[in-house]
Amino acid sequence: MADQKPALVLHLASGGETLLFALTDEEAAKLHGKLAGFIKTGAIESVTTKDESSVAINFGHVAAAYIDDLNRKGKVFGLHA
Repeated sequence: MADQKPALVLHLASGGETLLFALTDEEAAKLHGKLAGFIKTGAIESVTTKDESSVAINFGHVAAAYIDDLNRKGKVFGLHA
């Protein structure tokens, strides 16, 4: 099995292309379980990407956010095969 490559996946409320941000395992663990709260409150949060860039995200404009594995093939939302 290939190494996992965690990424923050954002679907904007306005539509358009899905945004993907590669994350370290540590950053993915930090965000896990907090994303729903960020969307519910419309929080603005800083996320550190795998290349150590800092990205400010306004979750008030995000319809769906989740952590996914970029290596996974045959992606279906919510289904890990």
